[in-house]
Amino acid sequence: MNISPARRAAFETVRRVFEDDAYADRAFRSAAEGLEPRERALGQRLAYGTVQRVRTLDHGIEQLGKRPVVKLDPPVRAALRLGAYQLAFSDVAAHAAVNESVELVRTAGLERAVKFTNAVMRRLALGLAELVELLPEGTADEAALKHSYPDWVAQVWWRDLGRDDALALMRAQNEAPETVVRLNTLRRGPVAGEPDEQIPGALHVDRIEDCDLAVGFVWPQSRGSQLAGLAVGAQEGERVLDLCAAPGGKTTQLAEAAEEVIAVERHEGRARELEQNCKQLGAKNVRVVHADALELPDDLGEFDRVLVDAPCSGLGVLANRPDLRWRAEPLPELQLDLLRAAAERTRPGGVVTYSVCTINADENEAVVDASGLEPDPTLGAEWPVFVHPTRPEFLLTLPHRHHTSGFFVARLTRSGA
Repeated sequence: MNISPARRAAFETVRRVFEDDAYADRAFRSAAEGLEPRERALGQRLAYGTVQRVRTLDHGIEQLGKRPVVKLDPPVRAALRLGAYQLAFSDVAAHAAVNESVELVRTAGLERAVKFTNAVMRRLALGLAELVELLPEGTADEAALKHSYPDWVAQVWWRDLGRDDALALMRAQNEAPETVVRLNTLRRGPVAGEPDEQIPGALHVDRIEDCDLAVGFVWPQSRGSQLAGLAVGAQEGERVLDLCAAPGGKTTQLAEAAEEVIAVERHEGRARELEQNCKQLGAKNVRVVHADALELPDDLGEFDRVLVDAPCSGLGVLANRPDLRWRAEPLPELQLDLLRAAAERTRPGGVVTYSVCTINADENEAVVDASGLEPDPTLGAEWPVFVHPTRPEFLLTLPHRHHTSGFFVARLTRSGA
């Protein structure tokens, strides 16, 4: 039988992620080249869903297939994972999931494994959905298995949010994220969509049109991310430093309001990408500096405002980045160093905004508390819908409550400034 282009692309993506440690979005982009939009959408849903749910899927395969997944040939393992995802978490017909998984193994040149794959897939078709449904979720570690997260992530959310919110967050980050763009005021043009009620300039769209991107009318950016850029409060006539700038969503957002934006990026390739994105969006008042944020050139001087959109574990954007949960790690030491470096470049009375796309108190509140900087108590009152549930001087967007990516935002000043 013929294998659908969508499943072939998903199969190749799953193999590359788990065999070559590839990033899911890049692997899928390559695997899906030339696919029609409908096939591409299906392929992405199957690929990303399989990568997200792989821990739960492997548990089911081992329980029903009676063989450790680590001992399976890589093509067999990928085909079973992809088939299992379709059986447990999609509305794909069971016979299609079974038959095409078997064919993927055959076309991979593993005829000797076809019979085994067929037998396991049929067992999965009969029992996987019920097995997953009956998995307990009473503890953090049980929930991590049921909803397919590393134990440590579930434990952090259990600690910071409590059981009910942690479970809701796990479920939310296994669903497709919102499709939102930021309207670029530097290149205005007609864009179809629904304006957001809370975030000025945010537009909900059915899909992101390549033509709108190409001419710079919009930038793909979640409402949580846009909120972080808005919270900086950049004003006309100000110099603003964006300390960890690539790919440039918040940089170009700041450029719409500030007089001058200095955008720092450590990695040379990403700095070039940042320059190109600023050009595409018409952000002529942005100067890209290829440098380490912890070793800035002396001649940059001081700034009215500094944005530290710091590297982090990314636990607020797991719905957008399906493989990130398997490679994420907290970075509180680096984040604290960046905050202190930002403070050194802020003029007296200036403001440092700290944002991270994670939901982890160790990288959020604890970093701010250790920095010696004073939180601006008015920030929560400016954005009451997104106020932190226990620290009202901060903002925290939560995917299960706000239906956007998870961002922590703090606006800070030096003590006595």
